[in-house]
Amino acid sequence: MEYVSPEGLRLDGRRPMEMRQIRAELGAIAKADGSALFEMGNTKVTAAVYGPREVENKSQQLNDRALVRCEYGMANFSTGDRMRKPKGDRRSTEISLVIRQTLEACIMTHLMPRSQIDVFVQVLQADGGTRSACINAATLALADAGIPMRDLATSCSAGYLNSTPLLDLNYVEDSAGGPDVTVGILSKMDKVTLLQMDGKLPMETFETVMQLAVDGCKAIAKYIREVLQENTKQLEYRRGL
Repeated sequence: MEYVSPEGLRLDGRRPMEMRQIRAELGAIAKADGSALFEMGNTKVTAAVYGPREVENKSQQLNDRALVRCEYGMANFSTGDRMRKPKGDRRSTEISLVIRQTLEACIMTHLMPRSQIDVFVQVLQADGGTRSACINAATLALADAGIPMRDLATSCSAGYLNSTPLLDLNYVEDSAGGPDVTVGILSKMDKVTLLQMDGKLPMETFETVMQLAVDGCKAIAKYIREVLQENTKQLEYRRGL
């Protein structure tokens, strides 16, 4: 199947290095300490943060830092499949771990010892790039909750199909079986917090694809900062500052 036309367009009309439209909204869940809705094209994810609060299980309490817990799930209606994955399946557990480790790299956990922060991420609609969307939604929710962070953790993927590096794969492209790289970074600190790769690539091609994903992460970080600044302006306006 041809994923890039002779004119250089992908199946959804994007250029190879073009990201899907992104949209974010803060305060999507009223009862959470912080929450966000994040969309990357047709992939829609919601994240809710509770805490820092007292550790429920004292045996898990950490005396020098906060305990970060993360739970990832997919809504029954998020994909077109009628198949229902059981809660706690291997993929959900693995993605929960990936999100938690990425967030732990940016949260200043040492400022909140003997407490816990719970992050719940739910995929409402899946069309490729779900783990990246989850990390971006969780970062926004943490910021909304006022959790101190070293930097914003953002994530994006890139792949290699028809001998062409492609930014931000959708489900059809992701399912094509070509190599893809998912990257998470702290943009201001210039640190990579997540690097996952499916498939094999020659080193020079891998570097090109990874750099494309990093550029995507930086673009998302810029957008998230704009969303947070706009939200701050609205709060100041409401309070008459």
